[in-house]
Amino acid sequence: MSQEPTPGRHDEVPSPDTATESEVARLRAEVEQLRDRAGTERRRRRRLLTLRRVVAAVLIALVAVLAVTSVVGVWGSRTTLNTDRWIATVGPLPEDPKVNAAVSAYLSNEIFDQLDVEQRLAEALPPRASFLAEPVTGAVHDFVRERISKLIATDQFQDLWRATNERAHRRIVAVLERRNENVRVEGDTVALNLLPMVNNLLTSLEEQLPSMFGKKLDLPALSSGEIPPGLHDRIEKALGVSLPEDFGQIRLYNRDELGQLQDAVVVFKKAVVGLLIGVPVLLALALWVSPDRRRTLLQLGLWLVVTVTVLTSVLRAVRDQLLGQVAPGVYREGVAAALWTVFTTLRERGDQLLWLGVAIAVLAYLVGPGRVPVALRRHTARGARATGHFVARTGERLTHDSPVRPWLTRHADVLRVSGLVVAVLIALLLSSWTALLVIACVLAAYEIAITLLARTEGSPPAGEAGPHTPAKTGASG
Repeated sequence: MSQEPTPGRHDEVPSPDTATESEVARLRAEVEQLRDRAGTERRRRRRLLTLRRVVAAVLIALVAVLAVTSVVGVWGSRTTLNTDRWIATVGPLPEDPKVNAAVSAYLSNEIFDQLDVEQRLAEALPPRASFLAEPVTGAVHDFVRERISKLIATDQFQDLWRATNERAHRRIVAVLERRNENVRVEGDTVALNLLPMVNNLLTSLEEQLPSMFGKKLDLPALSSGEIPPGLHDRIEKALGVSLPEDFGQIRLYNRDELGQLQDAVVVFKKAVVGLLIGVPVLLALALWVSPDRRRTLLQLGLWLVVTVTVLTSVLRAVRDQLLGQVAPGVYREGVAAALWTVFTTLRERGDQLLWLGVAIAVLAYLVGPGRVPVALRRHTARGARATGHFVARTGERLTHDSPVRPWLTRHADVLRVSGLVVAVLIALLLSSWTALLVIACVLAAYEIAITLLARTEGSPPAGEAGPHTPAKTGASG
């Protein structure tokens, strides 16, 4: 028995067109989801890349600043807080004409101010000749200053200068670092006491100008920086005048500033150690974070140049401020010469950092993908190849069929060693880094030239058969 089809069941089956449209819509929705996901991933990678670049740029700038700061810190720790290096720095200062003139003027003024030479001359001269007291005093003052200048140039004075500075520096460092509880600061200042040098100068002047003091001074001859007990009172009694407590002393630190300096020294020494450890760590971290290490190294070179330039300007401003507190004339010139000598090593380290930054920046730029670096590398390679071919051809023409090449071949090792010895001897005479770099480049070129010119054409040793044309085999004709 046949069953009748149910009305309306055929309408529930989707048509092929409807099924295709729904499938296309589903695929489009999936494509849109994939596009959104890919776009989100690209944006996330772009943000991460930007973040890495920013972090690397900040870290590399910090590395440059801390590197320059650590150089200053090491210089300060090794020079200003190390007595031996400090004496090696300031010991030769009296040999500088400007420093000599400043110290001579200071000591002569100290002596003349306390002796009141003009008043003594006015009392010794007849009333009608009293007007000569001032010019005669000026002439005597100039003579005394010249004699003091000559005495300062002697080995005895310079030994006393070093001993006095060494004693003062050890006491000051002990106070600043709080290493010695037995060291005390007398009065309100820490001063460089030049009384031993004043004592010896008075003794020498007494021998050359016996009538200047009107009596025998009977002062001891001192050869060390130690100040004998009662030396101030003894000089005061010998001169017959009342001397101020700070006579012959150069103030170095105020008591009010001492506590701050002590704290600063402790922090400074700890900071130097932290800088020496932190700089390489931060540099490695910056290179690890950076997505473009070449660009990061380029930034390092530029930041080194900028930081050294800024620091140089700051130090120059500090120097000008210090000089502004000194009276113009011979004193200011002497202090300027002393500062120039003291900061010599720091200036050299700054110049080295500056040229290191320039070299890093230039090299990082030249190895980059830009059109200019690529063109420079291409032309440099072509020029190097052309130069090599030219040198090779020239060497061939110079040594072909002549005894030069065999002689070079036999003595190549001697020539190489001789070139190295000459380069070492010249390097010992020249101390600048630039000269050493030039010597190294010339030595490398010399060694390469000897190697190229001494090349043999593969000739066999004596007694061995050389290459020859193989004999023809088979019947002729």
